[in-house]
Amino acid sequence: MASRLVCRECHRVLEVEGDEQCPVCGSNSLTEDWAGYVVIAHPEESRIAEAMGITEAGRYALKVR
Repeated sequence: MASRLVCRECHRVLEVEGDEQCPVCGSNSLTEDWAGYVVIAHPEESRIAEAMGITEAGRYALKVR
């Protein structure tokens, strides 16, 4: 069963199984220790995406530990 992990580098929320890497940035640093998330549909038009440095649509964690 896939678990919901977050990439510590780009904050992308991922559904992964086992030891995988982030498909967005390639990092292997994934964690279950995160809180809240935002869905970015149109990053080129989003002030939140701009503030977070997000350039791709998807789900992103607000706080990652």
